[in-house]
Amino acid sequence: MTTNSKNLLVELFVEELPPKALKKLGDAFASVLRDQLVALGLADAGTVLTSYASPRRLGAHLTNVVAQAADKAVSQKLMPVAVGLDAAGNATPALLKRLGALGADASAVPTLKRAPDGKAEALFYESTAKGATLAEGLQKALAEAIAKLPIPKVMSYQLENGELPGWTSVSFVRPAHGLVALHGGDVVPVEALGLKAGRETHGHRFEAKVDPVVLRDASSYALQLEEEGAVIAGFEARRTEIARQLAAAALKVGGGAKPIDDDALLDEVTALVERPNVLVCSFEREFLEVPQECLILTMKANQKYFPLLDAADKLTNQFLVVSNISPDDASAVVGGNERVVRPRLADAKFFFDQDRKKSLASRVESLGKVVYHNKLGTQGERVTRVMHIARTIAEQLGDGTLAAQATQAAQLAKADLVTDMVGEFPELQGTMGRYYALHDGLAADVADAIEDHYKPRFAGDTLPRGEVGVVVALADKLETLVGMFGIGNLPTGDRDPFALRRHALGVVRMLIEKDLTLDLKALLTGTAAVFQGIDGFDRNRAVVDLEGFILDRLAGSLREQGASAQEVDAVLAPQPQRLGDVPKLLAAVRAFAALPEAPALAAANKRIGNILKKSPEADAHVSPLLLQEPAEKSLHEAMERIVPAADAQFDAGDYTASLQMLAALRAPVDAFFDGVMVNAEQVDLRLNRLGLLKLLHAAMNRVALLERLAG
Repeated sequence: MTTNSKNLLVELFVEELPPKALKKLGDAFASVLRDQLVALGLADAGTVLTSYASPRRLGAHLTNVVAQAADKAVSQKLMPVAVGLDAAGNATPALLKRLGALGADASAVPTLKRAPDGKAEALFYESTAKGATLAEGLQKALAEAIAKLPIPKVMSYQLENGELPGWTSVSFVRPAHGLVALHGGDVVPVEALGLKAGRETHGHRFEAKVDPVVLRDASSYALQLEEEGAVIAGFEARRTEIARQLAAAALKVGGGAKPIDDDALLDEVTALVERPNVLVCSFEREFLEVPQECLILTMKANQKYFPLLDAADKLTNQFLVVSNISPDDASAVVGGNERVVRPRLADAKFFFDQDRKKSLASRVESLGKVVYHNKLGTQGERVTRVMHIARTIAEQLGDGTLAAQATQAAQLAKADLVTDMVGEFPELQGTMGRYYALHDGLAADVADAIEDHYKPRFAGDTLPRGEVGVVVALADKLETLVGMFGIGNLPTGDRDPFALRRHALGVVRMLIEKDLTLDLKALLTGTAAVFQGIDGFDRNRAVVDLEGFILDRLAGSLREQGASAQEVDAVLAPQPQRLGDVPKLLAAVRAFAALPEAPALAAANKRIGNILKKSPEADAHVSPLLLQEPAEKSLHEAMERIVPAADAQFDAGDYTASLQMLAALRAPVDAFFDGVMVNAEQVDLRLNRLGLLKLLHAAMNRVALLERLAG
């Protein structure tokens, strides 16, 4: 970068920005500015970018930005030589016209460069383009940065300056009131959103020492805003300061207290304040009789407070507020927040007390009035289906006790949807069902299953804690998947309103991680049976298509865990029905693939598969009397010795040992293909050899489709 490089600051001063989008807006604004200036040659790859984002500003600071970009050599293709020059080598009118459009004349013809262009030769005009000035480049970059902002919702407003105030409208995320553009200490003359750039900005609404804050230069921005404007401009700096103050306040409270760990809440609060000041507040202990999930949710979601937990992760009656002001006496701020939270907590207590006056069982009937889906009926009808599926699964996995508990949990699992608490806080469905079930005196396994049947709710979430919960969660997800696939309500692109991809992964995780002895196709077929009689329900789509969908989700998950596409394909191509076996099958394939014999056997297996596809009449049977060639006799003898042992290992569940035994067949297989003509003219010989290959193919593909490992 040349010696005329200086640091650059750009800031848009606006009205309060949407907090949940602030960080993304700040990062996008700064990065697009940087990328555009680099593309124009006004900055380079070594330029250091610092983004700023507070509730009332978006900004960017860039190091080493030049006042004018270096000139560039430009080579422009004009036209083929045959078109631009006549037989005598003189310029044609077409060439002169093209040169004129570029500001050149006939005197430039001798300087034109000839170069190959495809099959013909072309004429190129070489010139020098003057580098962009910072004012020109920043104007373009600023317009691009504003245009590319990921604005959640644009608003239009009228400008109050200009020749006709109020007559000109602009569109932006919020009304903008100031623009700063400083190159070193010099103002860059750019405009945006009806504003002309200057060096003045504004600090905190109430606590700024001076207003406006007149910036000395680009590099004094953050320091001046903090010292004179009482604003921490950087999002990350403000977030770090809030986290520090939260930890310090909790330490001051003592007793092992700690603020709830919630990154999304911390981000949102960071986007709401410019000068954070953490204060300790409290509420009456009687509210702690309400389940802590309810209190935590209302404090976080409605008030943006940080509840304090004790050393055992139990909610205390104290909470932390991140205030945007720092008065000498904070008692009024503390008292105000305590008054605000009290009615919220009182509402939660009222809902909890009212809900417990009716049992969960008495609420089940009301689910018949709640629409689940216009084609699949009510939540009541859905509950009946889930009960049937859960009972069937439980009978396969356990005894009568498991079946009874799973059926009861499935019947009550959705009952909390019609409670006052879940009506107010939908996020608590399942959680409140567990509390109410325990209050009704139900078994802990049933209560836990009511809460856990939604699990896993997201990637990396825990699975249901008990066997009853696993059965009901599996039944619930299968009912959703089969029902939606059956009526053709499938996910498309990035749209998946019923979270079918997540449900499919949940089914996969439970079958594998719990090592359930359940057959996938049988599960889908049995689930599809409970939808019998529903108009428009396509059983083939609900079983065959859904099976492929679930295996696709499994394939993606296995690849994310480090398996190669070929290894995953080899294991899943035969469509294994016991997904609990998949990790062992994959481990066996990966161990086999590492053997020196693997490539040759995989290639041979692929060759055998191709031969058998062309010979559907082949029967998996060999007559030793028809074996003539030494190589086919040798292969048959090796198979009779090795295959039974490999099958025994397979039946015992040791898939790795099974495949490794089969690796010993490499030499006789290679010899067979070198010395035996499979498609012999004599029919009985040909069929016998095909039968031998069919037996070999079946033996080698019990664990996985090994041909998929071939290159």
